[in-house]
Amino acid sequence: MDLRFTPEETAFRDEVRTFFRTEIPAEIRKKVSEGRGLSRDDMVTSQRIMNAKGWAVPHWPLEWGGKDWSAIQRYIFTEEMLLAAVPLPLQFNCYMVGPVIAAFGNQAQKEKHLARIANLDEWWCQGFSEPGAGSDLASLKTKAVREGEHYIVNGQKTWTTLGQHADWIVCLVRTDPTAKKQAGISFILIDMTTPGITLRPIITLEGRHEVNEVFFDNVKVPASNLVGEENKGWDYAKFLLANERTGIARIGLSKERLARIKRLAKEMPAGEGTMWEDAAFRERLAEVEIELKALEITQMRVVAAQGKRAPGKPDPASSILKIKGSQLQQATTELLLEVAGPFSLAAPVRSGDLTNDWPFDHDWADAAAASYFNNRKVSIYGGSNEIQKNIIAKAVLGF
Repeated sequence: MDLRFTPEETAFRDEVRTFFRTEIPAEIRKKVSEGRGLSRDDMVTSQRIMNAKGWAVPHWPLEWGGKDWSAIQRYIFTEEMLLAAVPLPLQFNCYMVGPVIAAFGNQAQKEKHLARIANLDEWWCQGFSEPGAGSDLASLKTKAVREGEHYIVNGQKTWTTLGQHADWIVCLVRTDPTAKKQAGISFILIDMTTPGITLRPIITLEGRHEVNEVFFDNVKVPASNLVGEENKGWDYAKFLLANERTGIARIGLSKERLARIKRLAKEMPAGEGTMWEDAAFRERLAEVEIELKALEITQMRVVAAQGKRAPGKPDPASSILKIKGSQLQQATTELLLEVAGPFSLAAPVRSGDLTNDWPFDHDWADAAAASYFNNRKVSIYGGSNEIQKNIIAKAVLGF
């Protein structure tokens, strides 16, 4: 299998690389590179620049703004985006609810939402996980009861990422409590301003407000907001999760972070020299680089084989990418934290003479600990690594 890019693919890579590094504001990319939280305005600005270029949703159908790109082009596009520290288009919009509406929604839903989703005129969040229904998502209990032309929704969702910014939430709800758990679920769109919705912030370990609990108390939702058929929501959710796992290894992100680690280690004092002069540190860095290169080759093999698979059918090998990709993302944040050392502590703790005579800008270290803690979750979302191992055992190894 030849994994080298063709001249046309190389030219495409150069085009997207130039665009990302010249058109997306440097201050936004700096925040991404340092692991700082982005504001709502940052996300909107970046996505609208990409959408104006026609690149916010290249994997969508052509009639709704997609591009007729090959699997290799899509791979190059995502990797260059991550290497340039450009924020990915809002995942809930572009990789989750948008593709589901495009594939299974009615014409009115497509016309109402898809263009606004691509341009981030509507901000969406995801109402899937519940207390007691995370990895075992089919055990969800939030229910929707049909009453005339509306559904009445009651229940609770949790870990709702960026729900504090959202205009809409896409929910899995139980519409047939008598059916087996996967068969009684529906996929419904809910306006977040609807009476009866309460959002409660969850402050995570690094001190950020990124996730939320969402409560539904007799929330009245138009029946026209049901996507596809009632009780077919589990099928649509599986389709959505296949989109969520696109590029989940985030190799470009880990590459960009390793480059920063090398640069910073050559500046960071350690003993009589710098961190870079510590042979044990360089050995750990080399181990991660070797594993990342192996993962990159594996991902290229998976991408090259995508054209032979049925459209929309996920490759079980993506579970391998998910496991190793998340482990390496965590490993790079551990190395970055080691480089930052005491400068990753909260500002009041490290104030005073410790920083007065520091020979370079060390503000990047403020975010190192937050990035480390936040990246503990990557082995869980998109299907926990334990679930991915089960998929590998059954679908890849045939156990």
